[in-house]
Amino acid sequence: MPNQETAPDDGQSTRGASYAEAGVDIDAGDRAVRLFGPHAKRASRPEVLGGLGGFAGLFSLRGNYREPVLASSTDGVGTKLAVAQAMGKHDTVGRDLVAMVVDDLVVCGAEPLFLQDYIAVGKVVPETVAELVKGIADGCVEAGCALLGGETAEHPGLMEQSHYDLSATGVGVVEADEVLSPDRVRPGDVVIAMGSSGLHSNGYSLARKVLLEWGHMDLGGHVEEFGRTLGEELLEPTRIYAKDCLALVAETDVRTFAHVTGGGLAENLARVIPEGLRAELDRGTWTPAPVFQMIAQRGRVERLEMERTFNMGVGMVAIVAPEDTDRALAVLTARHIDSWVLGTVKKSHEGRDSAGEADLHGEHPRF
Repeated sequence: MPNQETAPDDGQSTRGASYAEAGVDIDAGDRAVRLFGPHAKRASRPEVLGGLGGFAGLFSLRGNYREPVLASSTDGVGTKLAVAQAMGKHDTVGRDLVAMVVDDLVVCGAEPLFLQDYIAVGKVVPETVAELVKGIADGCVEAGCALLGGETAEHPGLMEQSHYDLSATGVGVVEADEVLSPDRVRPGDVVIAMGSSGLHSNGYSLARKVLLEWGHMDLGGHVEEFGRTLGEELLEPTRIYAKDCLALVAETDVRTFAHVTGGGLAENLARVIPEGLRAELDRGTWTPAPVFQMIAQRGRVERLEMERTFNMGVGMVAIVAPEDTDRALAVLTARHIDSWVLGTVKKSHEGRDSAGEADLHGEHPRF
């Protein structure tokens, strides 16, 4: 015989607690899946086996690989999400998530194959989750990878109801003898910059403090320097370079790439410069976008701090053989990527055993 709830002293009957009353709405989660299903399905590849709803995503590594090496990367979007949540606009940050993952993968020459996301929410609002997945699917389509699966987790009591966080892991593949690495870099190689679409997904804690907390700027207010609202500028999606970089690899002698994220241009480029070499970069070759100038001026942020926090207008860097410089620029121009010669690789002054480094010199024009 099943257990019965005992009646309280006041004679009022009670019922047992439910998961929904504890803050987790399974029905809302099911509805979210139905809403974002069409978005997830369009971000696919022929190698994907099965459909949505499985416990694991299946991907067939078929093809004419000789000695395939798998590459993996995990990342998130960071506090840019606070801007999206404040504006109630959730359909673009998914593209940022994809960009941060796949553009790390392509640095070693890997083609992104698939991505799996993790969405943590205070409360499942099906329409919001669907918007987030739409953005992720948009990014996957742009990067040429499949959205193989994911997880949406409701965290009542741990997160505020309107808050969410995003992360993802991506997997790519590259032939063993085609892996790009610092070992390929030589003195005389040319450093080519690829322009960013704005702040991308780094430095938002500082940007929000300067512009919103100290400057009391309105996200919905039009900013003349931007030609749009502050919120629209801050939510500009991170540029996805994966296909552009792979096109560059196919047509030129690329030594390696550097994805410019947290730490800025010099620190990220130094990660792919071998011992005994240094990259000399010229600030005079480009002018950072107005959003960088506004943050620097209104926050009185020193140049070194700006350059360690933000990409300053350079989202990806390619190091190429000097004889392929013009061809590389032509390939990127044909793909509508703003690109220019940023500097060159030289022998280090300190000697053969010194750590690889990247140095910026000169001044930005009109900054």
